[in-house]
Amino acid sequence: MKHNFDLVIPREGTNSVKWDPAILKRIFGIEDGRILPLWVADMDFPAPPSVTEALHKRVEHGIFGYSAPLDDYFSAVTWWQQERHNWQINPEWVTITPGIVPALNFIIRALTDEGDQVIIQQPVYHPFESTVTTNNRVIVNNPLVWDNGTYVMDYDHLESLAKQPETKMMILCSPHNPLGIVWSFEQLQRLGGICNRHGVIVIADEIHNDLILPGHHHTTYALLGEEFANNAVICTAPSKTFNLAGLQTSNLIIPNKSVKDKIELELKKSSIHGTNLFGIVSTTAAYSAEGADWLDQLLVYLDGNADFIREFLLENAPDIAYVKPEATYLAWLDFSKYKIENKELDNKIRKEANLLLNNGAAFGAGGEGFMRLNFACPRPILEEALLRLANMLKGLK
Repeated sequence: MKHNFDLVIPREGTNSVKWDPAILKRIFGIEDGRILPLWVADMDFPAPPSVTEALHKRVEHGIFGYSAPLDDYFSAVTWWQQERHNWQINPEWVTITPGIVPALNFIIRALTDEGDQVIIQQPVYHPFESTVTTNNRVIVNNPLVWDNGTYVMDYDHLESLAKQPETKMMILCSPHNPLGIVWSFEQLQRLGGICNRHGVIVIADEIHNDLILPGHHHTTYALLGEEFANNAVICTAPSKTFNLAGLQTSNLIIPNKSVKDKIELELKKSSIHGTNLFGIVSTTAAYSAEGADWLDQLLVYLDGNADFIREFLLENAPDIAYVKPEATYLAWLDFSKYKIENKELDNKIRKEANLLLNNGAAFGAGGEGFMRLNFACPRPILEEALLRLANMLKGLK
């Protein structure tokens, strides 16, 4: 079945955090209804037909009581990991949580103590920092380094942090948000070797692991070897892949039973039990051959959008530096040539271009001068957004 990703579906009036004017006014004070939002990481595409059909069928049943997954849910999760990532998992390794960000809070409380240090690599997905600090742990940053057209890890600095006795955990973003990097086997192995040597557990946020653009390959952290898998928690979800974030279902895959038991105890302390009924239904339907076919077509379309951005900027705004991402649907745009302070740039983009992007400074050290643009939208929307941006920039330089 061929899917039409060019179709524009209005989202106003659907409780969309990304689009609804009333919600944007509440969050940002934005009142201009002409704003185009290319910020928060959800897609403007409907979920696969296999998902919507399964949800329709379940709604027609009409009873929505307490729910828990059956064997078909775990079979779908294990099939997907084997089929898409060549990773054979045991269903007993899976712990279901209501999203990866809530899960990070549970994991941090379960596996570290107040005052312990947690390594992150900025610029990076900003909830990494907030989940650490709000739980009274200490952020230690191993900054990613710009080198010859890409970002690389500073392993010597990483080891200097990992060997500190207060350092107990590292949160790894793989693939990386917002940089769109797919870490290689060798890069992950070197990082993991450092963490294994010093007793630092790796929390691998692999929520974008299915969104690998053509020509690139994602390595699941646990496939580095048994020693690595036993010192890790692999965080996965169908939410980014199939645009199901509102159904709040994610799967932690934890080969180490001792680690899994500690996390599940923390979930019990918060009375997190049961699972979102529609999350169960949608995940089971998405992790299927039909879902895989839809995803394969989506990735071709996203790759085309990423190319469209590159070609448009070269022709219309060449002073914006842009490296095509290897994964995700997020463009990391470098405005540093414009010599304009982040907050002022953000205001101009919102008020003069009527665009809503993510300010790079929110992603921590190294994000200043950048903006993150979500290109998981029909191409007509993307083209209009880029035209607005280019017109706004004409008067800047």
